[in-house]
Amino acid sequence: MVGVARTYDDPCGLARALSLVGERWAMLVIRELLLGPKRFSQLRKGLPGASQSMLTGRLVELEEHGLLRRRYLGPPANAWVYELTDQARELEPAVVALARWGSRTPRPTGSAELSVDALALAMRTTFDHAAAGALRTRFGLVLDGDELSVAIEDGAITIARGPAAAPEVTFETTAATWRELIFAGGSLSAAERSDRIAVRGNRALAGRLVALFPRPEPYGTAAATS
Repeated sequence: MVGVARTYDDPCGLARALSLVGERWAMLVIRELLLGPKRFSQLRKGLPGASQSMLTGRLVELEEHGLLRRRYLGPPANAWVYELTDQARELEPAVVALARWGSRTPRPTGSAELSVDALALAMRTTFDHAAAGALRTRFGLVLDGDELSVAIEDGAITIARGPAAAPEVTFETTAATWRELIFAGGSLSAAERSDRIAVRGNRALAGRLVALFPRPEPYGTAAATS
């Protein structure tokens, strides 16, 4: 049974927004669906900290609020999926901005890994526009079997679910290894030698691509070192 929605008795637009998406896991459900529809089992995989009953409750509430819907996908999927409505998709800039802000706050000490969709969001928030410069390319990213298409053009990055069309480079690895490479300064060649990643295509471009996502400096770092 779905509980009573949180309300603030405040006409401010922010308060009204939080009454719809302010409950625990709600924004993370939206994060997991930004790149496209998912089955319930896929949502569970991306949100392992949410119990089945908790996740079910959030999905019901978001559907009642008109932020997501269920629909049946025909062959070859033959499955019911959840997807964002147009209203929910308007939250995307806010989700990206919150993620960018959160990436500069103190990091939790837990051992949980990023889901593929969370990692895609992290790539968007840390993408170095200046370092990309005039680079125009498309590359494929296969993380834990989940295919993503990444395009860089005019200093901007876009990420979509599905195979990349005519990619110059394709990386195939785990989400954990990719996170290590782009955020923790891991060695691409060392990861290849240990068979933790497969790289196909333009080798020089591959090395440049993994360097386009610098880990952001936490808030207060400059003041602490000055």
